[in-house]
Amino acid sequence: MTEQLRPTKLGRAATYADKSLEVLRQMILDGELAPGQRLNEVHLSQALGISRGPLREAIRRLAAEGLVEPVTHRGVYVRSFSARELSDFYELRIALETHAVRLAARYAPQERIDELGDMLDETEHTMDDDTAGAYPANPDFHARLARLAANPPLLQALTEVGRKIKLARARSAHQPQRARTALEEHREILAALSKRDGDKAAALLESHLTSSLNNALAVLRASEPE
Repeated sequence: MTEQLRPTKLGRAATYADKSLEVLRQMILDGELAPGQRLNEVHLSQALGISRGPLREAIRRLAAEGLVEPVTHRGVYVRSFSARELSDFYELRIALETHAVRLAARYAPQERIDELGDMLDETEHTMDDDTAGAYPANPDFHARLARLAANPPLLQALTEVGRKIKLARARSAHQPQRARTALEEHREILAALSKRDGDKAAALLESHLTSSLNNALAVLRASEPE
């Protein structure tokens, strides 16, 4: 009987750890757990309704993803990233994403590319209805663009660096006044992609991401103490 129950218990613990990982990761990326904040295991286990074992496994996996950092004799803290680190993340993202758009220009079905145009139309309507005019977080143009490359390892690498960028930008926020410019840049990238001009699409994408980085760095540095 014990041998039959053990896999069930292990499977249940793994499921709890997986769910805890998803919830904690989203809490970090949404800012509920802020950069520099210490993770209180007692509070989190009670809030999530799970035991400490699955919670610690989830935290261990978040540390492997680079979103939290154990500090000896002090606990585990949500990572804070410097301007230099943010620049490094963007450098990697640009390399990966420009390669993805070149692959998409070669191999993506035209109907999938056309769907991106429909998505940008929906995005514009959402912005028109938003009094702040902010660029909506979803649907994510860059994530859908990356999926057109049909390269799972490349998409996974972009997902991982994207999480770090989102956390690093938590302190810099996003400026709504750039939203319209970003939308037009997305349309230009899509136009080049539709013409199967991978090099032009990649150049436009690199310029777009560099502008995004410079904007984030300006706000981040302005918020840093003297």
